[in-house]
Amino acid sequence: MTEEISVAVIGAGAIGRTHIDTLAKAPGLRLGAIVDPMPNGAALAQSLGIPCLPDVASLIASGLVTAAVVATPNETHLPISAALLEAGMPVLLEKPVAESLASALSLIAVAQRTGVPLLVGHHRRHNPIVRAAHAAIRAGRIGDLVMATVTCTLAKPPSYFEAAWRKTPGAGGPLLINLVHEIDLLRHFFGEIASVQAMTSNARRGFPVEDTAAVALTFTNGGLATLCISDTATGPWAWDLSAGENPARFPAHPVTAHHYAGSRAGLSLPDLMLWEPEDEPDWTRRLRSSMLPVMPADPYEEQLRHFEALIRLGGTPLVSARDATANLIVLDAIRLAAERGTAVRVDLTPLG
Repeated sequence: MTEEISVAVIGAGAIGRTHIDTLAKAPGLRLGAIVDPMPNGAALAQSLGIPCLPDVASLIASGLVTAAVVATPNETHLPISAALLEAGMPVLLEKPVAESLASALSLIAVAQRTGVPLLVGHHRRHNPIVRAAHAAIRAGRIGDLVMATVTCTLAKPPSYFEAAWRKTPGAGGPLLINLVHEIDLLRHFFGEIASVQAMTSNARRGFPVEDTAAVALTFTNGGLATLCISDTATGPWAWDLSAGENPARFPAHPVTAHHYAGSRAGLSLPDLMLWEPEDEPDWTRRLRSSMLPVMPADPYEEQLRHFEALIRLGGTPLVSARDATANLIVLDAIRLAAERGTAVRVDLTPLG
């Protein structure tokens, strides 16, 4: 029988608890420790009958675990992950990869030098819905991308912002916390983004970070996309509120949030509805619809399964630090475009 791998979760906030709950269902892995300096973390660890350590140095010295999930504020991603990698400990790092491009590039260098697995937690890529959509798009089912529209309405309550980092520039705001998921999916489906334009507003909450943004993208392979996101707008039109990925935290509404229109057909998500013409595309003729087949599975469980395989067998992470840093570069371009009021080219040359 294969020996279980002991994994620590660093950070017992909302997403950390998701990983803690998922580890309880993951064959081959077990939760070995929680790292969190706050009383709530210690109380949670005690209720689970596992140790709670105050910091990463204590975790490394303890020898309690083989690998770790890092679910801490963005500005801590580099120092925590680097320390773990230097100690030979594989890391599943929650998105975004870091709070800045400089930090992300430093982390890429550490991962390359140590050769220790580093998987960035863009969990949607592990979702069977996304896998089915990706396969259909890459097989040419919708043809070349012409346009895409993505909507993300997330009415976050005041309690969400009791964590100060969520309203701190460079760490908080829906662009960095939420839109990074949408950017990652669009890049995954349609390739690299060439340029961006954007408008942001903090008029509803008045925080130093945006609460609402409208973004336009152009892709290097052609095609345009628009994204609208807000953490103060009420409505079910968001991946989080329609895909059913995390039912313990979010209800799943029967609506769509992503719409991709290609030269041959259209595809909506998360319902995986494909809209195809009977013959050549013609707006005066009815389209036929069919739902792409999919076998449901928990993307967080699938992500942990992939992480386990990386620990045991090595290989290439589905989302590497380099790939995740490309998302960060796009987000930096979006922020710059909003500040300047002009289009900004996405420059991936720092990635080599």
